[in-house]
Amino acid sequence: MKSTLLHGINLICIIARHQSLTSAAKELNLTLGAVSQQLQQIEQRLGFSVFERHARGIRLTEQGKKLVDATSHHLAAIEDNVFQLTQVSERKQIRLKLTPSFAFKWLVPKLENFHKHYPDIQIHTFAEGALVDSDNRNFDIAIDYGSIPYKHPDAELLMEESLLPVMSRDYFAQHFDKSKGELGWHNVTLLHDVMPWQGAVKDYEWLFWASHQQLDFDTNRGHFFNRADMAMSAAEAGVGIALARVALLGDEVQQGKLVAPYAAIAANAGYFVITHIDDPNTRRFKNWLREQVVTN
Repeated sequence: MKSTLLHGINLICIIARHQSLTSAAKELNLTLGAVSQQLQQIEQRLGFSVFERHARGIRLTEQGKKLVDATSHHLAAIEDNVFQLTQVSERKQIRLKLTPSFAFKWLVPKLENFHKHYPDIQIHTFAEGALVDSDNRNFDIAIDYGSIPYKHPDAELLMEESLLPVMSRDYFAQHFDKSKGELGWHNVTLLHDVMPWQGAVKDYEWLFWASHQQLDFDTNRGHFFNRADMAMSAAEAGVGIALARVALLGDEVQQGKLVAPYAAIAANAGYFVITHIDDPNTRRFKNWLREQVVTN
């Protein structure tokens, strides 16, 4: 009987984390009907309603919140201990899906730090395309770039992004109008990430930036790339001006490889973590990701 109650409380904690019966059912590999039935049974057992329904889904009742706050960390500790006992002889692997730009420019230079802290956890990185297909759940964790608010209901914001026009030093010297004290925006070559996220128009980022700066020039021109880091590399080579994502910039500006004459602006977009397999290893990796954001 106690094990049934423990199972029920664990179910409640999972639903509370997702704030969605549908998403919780996907994590548990159960039907929506089965989750609803189990929730009804545990609420009857407890003698009070844990969740209340509203127009956009469900939320914890006051008693439900007290229950989750009192038990969730104990359940996580139990899971961690059981996980460690049952995984002793197995190598730990995390299937990570993300975009090539974010992998090469942000994650890969930091991975050695993760391996120093967790040498027994293998990160299998799949940077397959310019867009992350989070509907194909062949991953444990995915990191995707998207507008705020993000499309996926279970996504956690890792960090917000900023946009910064960058170009080579020679390109800046050629196109800076000293008499006006500004670049000749009608004559420069714009370098684009052709699709920062699914459904975005191909000049979205330059259109967004020009509007923010109250500049009027044709943004639907120049060269288009399917990866942000390719546009940034083209800028370094003197091809034109790219809108760099600040998180993907290394020390190119400090070293003089790129010039950034304008201040960065908030992109109204960011990097989001989507969890398919929630276990102690993926939680360790997500905590480490958050630490990298704070310390870098």
